[in-house]
Order: sequence, then structure tokens, then C-alpha cells
Amino acid sequence: MEVFPDKVSTNQGLLRSRYRFVIAGLLLLANLVLGLNLFAASPIVPLIIEDYGVSRAAAGLLVTLPLMVAAVFGLPGGLIIARIGVRRAFTAGWWLMTLAALSALAPDFGTLLVLRLAYGLGMALLFTATGPILMQWFQSKEVFIVNGLNQAAFSLGIATSLFTAAPLADAVGWSRALSIFGIAGVVGAMAWMYLGRPVGQASPSVPIVTRKALWSILSNRMVLLLVVGNAGALLQYSALTTWLPSFYNEVRGISLSQAGIITGLLTFVGVFAVLIGGFGPARFGSNKAFLIVPGMMVVLGGLGAFLIGNLVGIYFSVIVLGVGSWLYVPTIFSLPMEMPGMTPEKVAVVWGFIITVAGSGAFLSPLLVGALRDLSGSFMPGFIICAMAACSLLAAGIFMPKLAPANE
Repeated sequence: MEVFPDKVSTNQGLLRSRYRFVIAGLLLLANLVLGLNLFAASPIVPLIIEDYGVSRAAAGLLVTLPLMVAAVFGLPGGLIIARIGVRRAFTAGWWLMTLAALSALAPDFGTLLVLRLAYGLGMALLFTATGPILMQWFQSKEVFIVNGLNQAAFSLGIATSLFTAAPLADAVGWSRALSIFGIAGVVGAMAWMYLGRPVGQASPSVPIVTRKALWSILSNRMVLLLVVGNAGALLQYSALTTWLPSFYNEVRGISLSQAGIITGLLTFVGVFAVLIGGFGPARFGSNKAFLIVPGMMVVLGGLGAFLIGNLVGIYFSVIVLGVGSWLYVPTIFSLPMEMPGMTPEKVAVVWGFIITVAGSGAFLSPLLVGALRDLSGSFMPGFIICAMAACSLLAAGIFMPKLAPANE
């Protein structure tokens, strides 16, 4: 039985109830744990290669497989959520993600890959189900704020695991380090099972998204602009995050440690950028501006990150790129809830659509840059293609229909 009330039947008292702060806390915890586990294996890949004797390409799947699975499962996950209900889907996502806690018991590399695959499925369900929960529990201007806080928690989780995975692996072993990050998911799942309850009556049934409604959603101009704009920006972000350290070391003569610090700024500044992106539209009610301005920053910062040769210019460009790459995210995921006729079930489909397209680009773009580097001997062709794709965010902001201020 679905335990979250429909927005249509929810009274103002429930929407304003203090219990929504508990729900917000649970969503923050979910995003923090998602971030903690997403790239946790990245800093310790050499140790995994040494222990299991696998190739670098195979070991790289520990990082890229969850992204690929989430991309493939994003849109279907939205349809599943519309059918089985938000709470069931969110619960399933939590428990799939907790399987990462078993990493220390994995007898071989194949088992470890299966655990990472389960995490990818859990990520798709959790992330896609977040939209309907936000729509059901929070008012319009609150959605932007909570979305900003969620993305900040996600970014903080990524940064925390990147900074601590290697030292933790030195202290307790790499497999136990992965299990420790997974245990955070167990804590979150238990908290959700105990606290993820509404105040008031549950809705008796879950509306199904028909094929006609699905096509109407996926062909909507506003949805397509959001999907393409986000995908272009994330495509560039993923490619540059993956290859800038190598580019700076090989082409600019920067040490690997300093190159890693520079690239790490892309995630670090994101913690603050998404907060501005969440509170800004709620405060000023200018949704288009929070697509256009980040769009300009993503284009200019992205080009500067690999075209500028001096260190000061590189730092400045990377910071601009990092801020732009995170500033728009709360707007992208909040605007679908402002569309006429939207229901929580339809929002799940939109979020799933966004995840599928963006996740596919994030998975393929590093492969494209790497392949072009091998063929041409230069990173430039791949970087330039990704920079051109990132222009889609600016275009989405320019052509986005005028929307009512998010201050209702």
C-alpha cells in the first residue's frame, strides 16, 4: 500500500507540517550515502587490480558500471515507481544500495562487480523516487531549497569518499573501506524504514502512467530542453573530470598531485554552488536565469580549463566550470514539478528520463575522449566536442518558455 498521500488530496496543513523536516533529513541522508559510494572505488583501483589481478579496463567498471546501470534503468525505473508506488521503490533502492556493505566478503572480482551493479540499480530507484517525494511533501519554493540541499549532500559525499578512501584503505584494507561506506547505507535504510512515514491517511491506489501520457511527457518541449541541457553539461563535466589530470600532467607539465587537486575543485565548489542554485530561485523567482548564467559559465569555464596555459587561468576556469556545472542542477530537477498537470508519478518518469540521457552521456564521453586521444595523439578533439555539447545548457535556458516565479 502506498503510504505517501497524493498532492491533490493533501491539505495545506500536511504540506506545512513539521514532519516534512524529517522527510527532508531522510532525503539528505540518501543523497549523502549515494555520493559516498559513487566514486569510492576510484582512488583504490590500483589496490584492487593488484589483489584480483584484473586489467585496468576491467577495474574501471567498478566506477563506470553503476553510472551505466543507472542510465539504462533511469526511465524504466520511473515507470516502475509510477506502478508500485514511491515508498516501495525508495525502500527497494535503499536495500539494493546497502549490499555495498558486503564488499569485504566478496570472494572474487565478479562478486564485487555484482555488488556495484546492485548499487547502480539502487541509485536509479532512490534518485528517481526523490522527485515524487519532494512534490508530495513540499511547496514550490521549498522544492528548490531541498533540491539544492540534496545536491550539496551528494557532492559532499563524493568529495568525502575521494579524500578518505585511500587513507582508509591503508588503515583497514581496501575491501573494508568499501564496506564502511556501504554501512552508511544500512544506517540510512533502517532510518527510512522507521521514519519514512506520512502524517495522515494513505492514498488507496497509485495512478498508472498510460502510454499516451508517457509520450506526452517525453515529447514535451520543456522536458526535452531540460533533458538535453543537463545531458550536455554533464557530458562535458564527466569527460573533463576523468581526463583533465592526465591532460594537465602530460601537456601542461603539472604534477599529478596538483592536477588532482585542481580537478577536485570541480566537486568541491559544487557543494556551495548547489546551495546557491537551490536558495536563489526560491528567493528571486528567476528560473531562466539559473539556466542561462550557469550555461555561460559551463561554456566559458570548460573551454578555459583546457585552452588556457597559465596556472592562474586554469584555476579560475576550473572554478567557473565547477560552479556552473552544479548551479543549475536544483532548477533542472525542480522545474518539472511546476509544469501544468504534473503528478508525482509523472515527475518520476521525467526524472528517470533525465537520468537515462544524462547518465548515458556521462558514461560515454570519457570513452570518446580517450579513444580520440589514442587516435589523434591529442586530448583537444574530444575536449572540443564535449565543449560544443555543453552549449546545450545555455540554449535550454534561452529557449525555455517563460515560467511563473517559484515562490508560491
